[in-house]
Amino acid sequence: MASPMRSLFSDPERYLQSFRLFLANSTEHQCMQEFMERQLPAVIGSIGNGKSAINILSVGGGAGEIDLLILSKVQARYPGVTINNHVIEPSADQIFKYKEHVAAASNLENIKFIWHEETAYEYESRMSAENKSKRWDFIHMIQMLYYVKDVSATIQYFHSLLEEQAKLLIILVSGTSGWEALWKKYGSSFPLDDLCSYVSSADIKRILDSSGLKCQLHELPSHMDITSCFIEGNKDGEMLLDFLTETCEFSKTAPPELKRQVIEELRKPECSQERDGKVLFNNNLSVVVIEP
Repeated sequence: MASPMRSLFSDPERYLQSFRLFLANSTEHQCMQEFMERQLPAVIGSIGNGKSAINILSVGGGAGEIDLLILSKVQARYPGVTINNHVIEPSADQIFKYKEHVAAASNLENIKFIWHEETAYEYESRMSAENKSKRWDFIHMIQMLYYVKDVSATIQYFHSLLEEQAKLLIILVSGTSGWEALWKKYGSSFPLDDLCSYVSSADIKRILDSSGLKCQLHELPSHMDITSCFIEGNKDGEMLLDFLTETCEFSKTAPPELKRQVIEELRKPECSQERDGKVLFNNNLSVVVIEP
């Protein structure tokens, strides 16, 4: 009999391993980088107008690769202006890697980094307890809204911290992605714990519409090579299945029928397409830009 399924987050080491494998097998970072190069300059075009310092808040900054790219664009737009970059990130391991990336980078003279090892909710609670509400010129939340208990309240809280010319930028999976198809169908069968909820840009758009907040949406095409998921016993394939289902050792612990259905679903056009002998999962992202 299979062991009971448990959330991938119950094993932080395996989660990080599967996450790194996901990055290695997908165009996740490449499509974000392309957006930062081509479209971010217009988004940040007025955030620092007339300011001697620009305050940026990175919510769930991870290991900092994308953050440093964002900062380079802000520097290019506002040369010589001091940038105060605060990072909220609950993983000590990710903060350590972020600091390594900063140490290895050049041209960061006018940027001050402050890391807060906490979740978005812990940050909000701390600010509330200290009776503070620091305001920001640019806030970004990249691939992190899955890990908050109340998505709507989190967006509204950080939106309330924006300065007049500021922007709140959110990146998460698109409502047209394979994630949306897979999770809407099988999410209730996976062992989600309090640490994660499935949310896509379609949900964010509904939240913003009902709150009366205006936004711009940009779609970023992306894919992930999941060919190894269909090779029985393949270690990388098993790890990617863990990431897709957010289940620790999915291949070994899922009921056989659920495993069969998920494997079948992953091949369907709603989730993936086959190209040059590879199965490419639709990992499309959406960028949501919200004004004050």
